[in-house]
Parts: sequence; structure tokens; C-alpha cells
Amino acid sequence: MILLVGVLQWCRARFPHGWVLVCLMGMAGFPVLAAPKVANVLVLYSNGRLLPANVEGDRGLREALADGAGQPVQVFDEFLDIPRFSEAEVRQTMSAFLRGKYASRAPDVIVAGGPEALAFCLETRPHLFPGVPIVHMAVSDAFLATLGPLPADVVGIPIAYEFARTIEQALAWHPKARHLVLVTGTSPQDREWEAQLRREVPRFSGRVRPEFLAGLPTPELLRRLAQLKDDSVVFAAGYFRDGDGRDFTPREAVVGMVAAAGAPVYAAFNTFIGTGVVGGFMLNYRAMGRQAALAVNDQLHGSRLAQTPEARAMPNALNVDWRQVRRWDIDEGAIPEGTVVHFRAPTLWDAYRREVILALAVLLVQSALIAGLIVERRRRQVAVRAERKHRFELVHASRVAVVGELTGSIAHEINQPLGAILNNAEAAEMLLESGAPRLDKVRQILADIRRDDLRASEVIRRLRALLAKQQVEHQRFNLNEAVGDVESILRAEARRRGATLDIRLPSPAATMVGDRIQIQQVLINLVLNALEAVADLPEPRRDVTVEVGKKGSTVSLQVRDRGPGIAPEHLPQLFDSFFSTKSRGMGLGLSIVRTLVEAHGGRVTADNGVNEGAVFRVDLPAAGANGKRIREKT
Repeated sequence: MILLVGVLQWCRARFPHGWVLVCLMGMAGFPVLAAPKVANVLVLYSNGRLLPANVEGDRGLREALADGAGQPVQVFDEFLDIPRFSEAEVRQTMSAFLRGKYASRAPDVIVAGGPEALAFCLETRPHLFPGVPIVHMAVSDAFLATLGPLPADVVGIPIAYEFARTIEQALAWHPKARHLVLVTGTSPQDREWEAQLRREVPRFSGRVRPEFLAGLPTPELLRRLAQLKDDSVVFAAGYFRDGDGRDFTPREAVVGMVAAAGAPVYAAFNTFIGTGVVGGFMLNYRAMGRQAALAVNDQLHGSRLAQTPEARAMPNALNVDWRQVRRWDIDEGAIPEGTVVHFRAPTLWDAYRREVILALAVLLVQSALIAGLIVERRRRQVAVRAERKHRFELVHASRVAVVGELTGSIAHEINQPLGAILNNAEAAEMLLESGAPRLDKVRQILADIRRDDLRASEVIRRLRALLAKQQVEHQRFNLNEAVGDVESILRAEARRRGATLDIRLPSPAATMVGDRIQIQQVLINLVLNALEAVADLPEPRRDVTVEVGKKGSTVSLQVRDRGPGIAPEHLPQLFDSFFSTKSRGMGLGLSIVRTLVEAHGGRVTADNGVNEGAVFRVDLPAAGANGKRIREKT
């Protein structure tokens, strides 16, 4: 485009009056504006249009021509349709047809697909398309040898069908095979394949018994194949015509054979893969088409296909149908490296290698994290068990300390019935010594002794229950009775300290699920704290009230005193461990109270009374009819 603009500017400067006319006349033959010439390529196939080999070859040819650089290419296809029509029948008619059809579109290159097409082109080229180069494809080296030296402008890469290698591989995969069946047809091409097999099969006669099923009618052939056992191997090149003169494509013939055969079937054409054949050393017709397109490009660009030893024959590759490998129990390890495996689903590793590596990495990280969490969980469980054990021992030690603090009151509660027993015993002795025993009086004295003994025994039983070091047991119990069990000791302690204890129980009784002893310990701790709070006050103010209540799904214990109350700055720390407002206190009493209450699913609070003193309130879940805790819906 830059060159064109420069030329126009030069014309205008050189011819100021007639520059437009001059430039247009000069540019009539300007090469830059010439449209590129389209090259015509005529492809002549030996067989019919729908032969799978032709379809694959045409696909490869067109793909490679479209990918090649250079002038545009237009492809025309023609078919001799042999062997359905003999060469003699089509030679003259086809020659006249092609001369008339391509008179205005003479081909620049002719591609001969198959031996019959190549022979036709060589025979008719002098008067049909003289001087047009020919590229042959799918032509065997054996057929080329019958033609003698080819002209310099007739090029191509020959093919060779390796029937013997396919049979060798089949026998290697089926070492128990003793019967080799070879199937051929009646067309000229079928006879050529049969001749090749008869030349090569004798090399296997010492290992298997060869049998040719040549030129049979298709029904008879299928019947014979159906009778084969697993000690047989079938090699089928397919056929174009059977013994009844019916025309087939080789692929159509093989489809019927595979469906009927009781033994594995092998072949030498890659277009048979997918029909049910196991596989074999096969030529790739699509690759043949691509190779032919390279030769066409060479001819169009004025060069010639190099006849090097490496380019003298199309390679055969071992192909196998993975489904048939599984069907016939072929050892997967016996499949040679480099084999073209069809219909094998890719493994997860093959299809998603990157994703699998990422997933494994994530899994390893997660596994390490989970392992760490499990270790940490076990360490935490050990720590929790140790903490529970220490808490249990601390609670028990606190209970023992509290009982020690109540020693005076406990002794008083025991001494009272013991003193009464002693007095009654002395009175009984006096009655017996008087000589005139009064049995009714003695019976009354014995009843009093029994009552006082039971009273002392009950005090000791309750004391033992408080001191016992036993496992925590959550059971349904009557809260009124639990409070009543420690009421006598608490009242005695209140009297010893010169205080008044008022215990108020609800009716009907409140029930809950928990550890009876621990709830009693909570009550004792709170009452002793209240008694200490009023110890230094005037006697009228030394009052402590215990009230048990029930409201809905909650039971409560409330301990109220008339002491000086709680300093506001102490309220947030009141239940903390080792916090105490007493000069000699350890600060564990209220902390243990909170621990026991929360272990029962409850909560404990402290506040100052409306007018005076402090109020400690414990709220606990009540027990339902089934003995389980009642929890309010939130």
C-alpha cells in the first residue's frame, strides 16, 4: 500500500495534467493488485465415496492443505467405485467424463487414492491431463513394483500391510491358541490380500493350524466363525465381495464377523477399530492423507518430494481396543509400550493430575491439622479429667473444712441425745432398784432411749454423707428433704453463734436432678457466710433467712442476712477464686459454690438487699415428671 501511494505521488509530479490517465494505464498490469491464483487439486479414489479409508484419507488431506501456506487450494473428488465396477467398464467412460467436466478447471495436481486410481491416471494422463503431476497415496510398494520406474512428477509414499506382525502379536497375546483362521473375499483386492497371507502364514504352521475361509458366502462364513472356540484366533482383512457376489465395504464385512465369531478377531486397518476387533499393526489413513497433502504443496511450489529412505513407506503402528483387551482377558502388562490404545477411559491421574496433586496437598494439610487437633483434644481431655479430679478433691476438702467449722454444733447435736439416753438409763436403774418396778414407766424410758439413739444415729449418718468421698451422682431428689437433712446442724450452729435461722420450704416440695450432697454443701457455705456477716451485729439483727422456691422450670435457694452488705466494688469479684473480704479467708468458699451450681446447669448471684444486708440467690433447673431437668425455651 505504501508503494502504491508513492507511485501515485510520482505520477502526479511527473505528469501534472494527465497524471491520472497515465497512472491508471500503468497500473493495469501492476503486480500488487493481481488476485492470487487458486490451485485446483483433483483427488481420484479407487473405491466408493463412503469407504471409511477414503473418508479418513480425505479428512487428513483437507486438514493439511488448509494448514499449508501458499496459494489457495480448491479440492475436487471423484471415485472409480472399484470393485463394484471393473476397470474396463469405467476406464473409457470415466476418461471422457473427466475431460469434459474439468475442461475449464484443469487440475494443477492429481492425487491418486489407491492402486486402481494410480493405474488409471498413468494410463489416461497423456491425453487427459498431460504434464499434470501426480501424488499417489494408499498404494502398496508391491503394486508400485509392478509399474516399473515412475516418471519424475509421479511421487508419493508407499504403504505395506504387515499382516504377519499382526498375527504374531495375536499369538503372543493368546498363547493357548492352536487354530488360526484367515478370512478373505472374492474381489481382485481380496485375492491380493489372500495371496499375501498365503505367502506369510507358513511361518506359523509349527505353532498353529492355519485354515483359510476364502470366498465363502457370508451366511456360511458367519456360521463357521460361530463354531470357533477360545483356542482359535481370527485374522480378517475384510472383503469387498463374498462368495455370493454381494458387495461390501471391508468394515461392513468385519462387523458381521466380529458379532458372530466365538474367538478374538484381529485386522490390519485402523478403520476397523471400534467394530469389535482386538487390534493389530495398522496403517493410519488420516496420516496418509496428510502426507499426500505435503506432497501436493511441494508440487504446487515447484519442488519435488524427497525420495529419502526414511520416506519410503508409511509406518504401521500397533492399535488395540481396550474393551476387547478386557473381554478376552489379555494381560495388560503384555501390551508393548507405544501401542495406540483406543476406548480406554483416562485414569483420574491422567485426566486431573493437577487437581489430584492439589487435592492430595489439601488432604495432607487437613490430615496434619486433624492429627494436631486430635492430639490437642486428647491433651485437653487429660487436662479436663485432671481438673475435674482436682476440683472434686478441692470440693471434698472444702466440705471437710466446713464440717470441721461445724464441729461444735455437731458435737452439741450428738451430745443432746447421748445425755438424754444417759439420764433415761439412770432413771431405769433407779426404778429397777426400788423393788417395785413399774413396767409402763420402763417401757416409756426405753422408747425415749430408742428415739434419742435414732436421733444421734441420724446426725452421724448425715455427717458421714457430707464427709464421704464419693463420685458425683446426678439423681432426682427432693430439695425440701435435702435442706431438712442439714437444718438441725445449721440451726445448732446459728444458736451457737447467737443468731436466728429461719428456713422456709415450699409446698408442694421442689424437686431437681443433681448431686444431693453438693447442693447441701452450697447451702451450708452460703449460710455460714451469712452467719459470719451478722456475727458482730446487735442480737436483733443477727437474723439469717433461707427460702426455697419454685417457679415454672426453676427451683431456687435464697439466703438473706441483715449484715452490712457487699461493697459495690467487690460485687464483680465476689465469686473469683482466692478473693476474700475476710482477714483470714482463703477466698475459695464462694468460688466452690459457683463451680458446683454451674456444674448443675444453674447460676448464682449476689446483691445487696433493699434496706440492709446481702442476698445470695441460686437458680437451678427443676426436674420434670420423667426425672430429667426442665429447661425453659429461649
